[in-house]
Amino acid sequence: MNTQESPKKIERINAHGHLLPEPHEVPQFMKDKKLFWIDDKKQFMHQGTWSRPITDKSFFLDEKIIWMGKNNIDHAVMLNLSQIYCNGWDKQDAVDAIRWQNDFNASVQHNHPDKFTCGFVVQPLYIEQALKEIERCVKQHKMKLLCLPTHFLNAQNHWVSIADEVVFPIYELANKYNLAVEIHPYDGEKMVALKDEYWRFHLVWMMAQSADALHMFTLKNIPNRFPNTRTCFAHGCMLGQANFGRRVQGFEGRPDLFRDVEHPKTTLGHPNLFFDTLVHDPYTLQLLKHRVGSEQIVCGLDDPYPLGEMESVKNSYPGKVLDDALVLNILTAEEVKNIWKDNVRRWLG
Repeated sequence: MNTQESPKKIERINAHGHLLPEPHEVPQFMKDKKLFWIDDKKQFMHQGTWSRPITDKSFFLDEKIIWMGKNNIDHAVMLNLSQIYCNGWDKQDAVDAIRWQNDFNASVQHNHPDKFTCGFVVQPLYIEQALKEIERCVKQHKMKLLCLPTHFLNAQNHWVSIADEVVFPIYELANKYNLAVEIHPYDGEKMVALKDEYWRFHLVWMMAQSADALHMFTLKNIPNRFPNTRTCFAHGCMLGQANFGRRVQGFEGRPDLFRDVEHPKTTLGHPNLFFDTLVHDPYTLQLLKHRVGSEQIVCGLDDPYPLGEMESVKNSYPGKVLDDALVLNILTAEEVKNIWKDNVRRWLG
């Protein structure tokens, strides 16, 4: 059953979407320094020598609203731009780019509060600035969703998990303000010494990054340490679900390697841990439901990227994996309704 064609409309909230600024909205310094920009014809996004095609008009605000209407999406959560996590950037460039990005997202939320909840991002390397930016976004912009990368580069140029203790001041402030948190992978090609071919870093290594972040996040008992935060892992953290048994086996088989951390089972199905549905097939979604419970799953489309549930991709459309799971009796109609709406609301608070 395709819910797009259902005669009875239900409220649907997309918990994982992305939005690009118009070319003229990107500060000139970012183009001059080749940090990030969009060409005037809106055909490519650029960063240094890298470029990526803009594959759908709904990357941009006006077209996004039209696209949402066509697909019966009433509200959407817009995450930050992964290209601007600012890993390895100069301090001032990172501060300026993050401030601009957060102001852009805040303007979208302010101008369209009925349509969008927008996230804001910080760079954990520059912890003092990160804490100030959280305060600014919460108090000035009334934003309630903190976006974080799975990993970041520290001052020694080493990749560090977002669950590392050095990040705890960020979680403490998020806990103070009862923030929702989104953890999303990127920069895999900078972390893994493999040739960038066949989209391997998006298809495989981004999933591994998320699994690694979940591994550390639960060992450090972050859901219980900071009980007022509610964290969602992008793309269902699908390899993290498949890897659960191995993590348990390792913890119990080599306890000497896991001193002063929590068993992986401690936070399994925790009410403050959420996962989105962007796993691409109903049987992976079935595993996700089995691991954490349907009440911890939120609908995430990852639009308008071609790896998202986009109708421009063959045999795809927004909400397809939920429709497939319904047909296969993996999810009930009530569970699907909650995944589209109530679960998202609980995550966002």
